[in-house]
Amino acid sequence: MPSMRDIKRRKESITSTGQITKAMKLVSTVKLQKSKSQAENGKPYFRHLYSTIDSMLADASDHVKYKYLIGNPEGKTAIIVISSNRGLAGGYNNNVVKAVMSSGIDKDNVLVYAIGSKAKEALARRGYEIADDRSDVMNAPLYADATDLAEELMRGYEDGTLKEICIVYTFFKNTVVHDPEVLRLLPTDTLAAKVEETGGNTIPKTDSSYGPMNFEPTPSEVLKEIMPKYLAGEIYGALIEALASENAARMTAMDNATSNAEDMISNLELQYNRARQGAITQELTEIIAGANAIN
Repeated sequence: MPSMRDIKRRKESITSTGQITKAMKLVSTVKLQKSKSQAENGKPYFRHLYSTIDSMLADASDHVKYKYLIGNPEGKTAIIVISSNRGLAGGYNNNVVKAVMSSGIDKDNVLVYAIGSKAKEALARRGYEIADDRSDVMNAPLYADATDLAEELMRGYEDGTLKEICIVYTFFKNTVVHDPEVLRLLPTDTLAAKVEETGGNTIPKTDSSYGPMNFEPTPSEVLKEIMPKYLAGEIYGALIEALASENAARMTAMDNATSNAEDMISNLELQYNRARQGAITQELTEIIAGANAIN
């Protein structure tokens, strides 16, 4: 059984740790309120942007359709991986890494564009090629950062270096639920899946669910201008979703850690009281035994 001194030292150590985790929980809570508002306000826009691009591609010319739906067969797959720069967020970063590894994409044909050092380090250890590291973006995501990355990726897609562009991030549903998601940005998933079903031989026609849409100028001309903005918008949307998810995950993890610390302190107090009572009982027994020996 540990001594009272050992128990007291351990209790002081856990109390100090509990104070730190409680402070981190409060900080994460404040950050979550801001990032949560950004994610919820932007979510309808970014989801509608994705579906609108699908609709525009369905009405574009065959040349433009093939360009944005088939991709470049000889190129590599670019995966934008969004994680955090810090730990103490439960399984947040680990879930992102697992999503990349379980995506079914051969890692020998993958170029990782890392936003967040935790996933970058984990994927590098597993043999993935890190094409670009933009971990500092996660400190304060800006639309300009997303635009810069989108322009670089579009250049690679246009010149044939990249055959497709995917993004892996954590989708923010609510404070408790935030799941990793793999989304293909180019070629877009919905229409590209229809092309793949025919072996790339048939271009899908406009889906009736899209409803009528008029373009000025032509869909092809509009797409050439809007594609970089589309990529930037989707990347920025993923960034603010991931930031909200990170803060929520860290808040939950620190809340659990604080609760565990309180439970451990309660158990240590009980052990300390038992040890103290045992020491007092032993001293009384020794005193009584000594008195009886004298008599």
